[in-house]
Amino acid sequence: MMAETARALSIFLPFSIYCVILHVRLQEYKDMKIYKIIIALLPCLMFSINAKAQNQQPQSPEQQEKQMLEYIDKEVKRLSDLLELEYWQEFYVDSTLNHDLHARMEELQNMQKAKVENSDLYQAISDKWMQQIDNSYKRFFTEEQWAKYWKSGAKRAQKERDKRASKR
Repeated sequence: MMAETARALSIFLPFSIYCVILHVRLQEYKDMKIYKIIIALLPCLMFSINAKAQNQQPQSPEQQEKQMLEYIDKEVKRLSDLLELEYWQEFYVDSTLNHDLHARMEELQNMQKAKVENSDLYQAISDKWMQQIDNSYKRFFTEEQWAKYWKSGAKRAQKERDKRASKR
């Protein structure tokens, strides 16, 4: 905590001093009110940008797992509401997402550990697993549910995956 505060102050203080000096120089010009407002707000803006940058550190595995489980729960609820799924279908959606999204994350992490830099490979892995999810859904959705799911954005996602695949 102390190191973060020191780092924030090391960025914030020189900029603040600069702003104060600039503010004093602008005092000479009475008709430049907008500049005074901008100069007064800049230190706050810089401090908030620095604080936000510090908060965007990589997530721990526990945080990633929690975030994925929250996403899965929201997606199951969304599909259940949209498609009026039966209980057993909700179970299959949940199982499919749990298995396939975890497998996708594991494969992506393996690529990252191998220091693969080609973003197309990462996208290809994501596309492969999203296609697998759609294939699984098609097996247990009714025709009406599949049509509704397809119209709700899955068709567009499939077209984008196909377009990316044709470019590879």
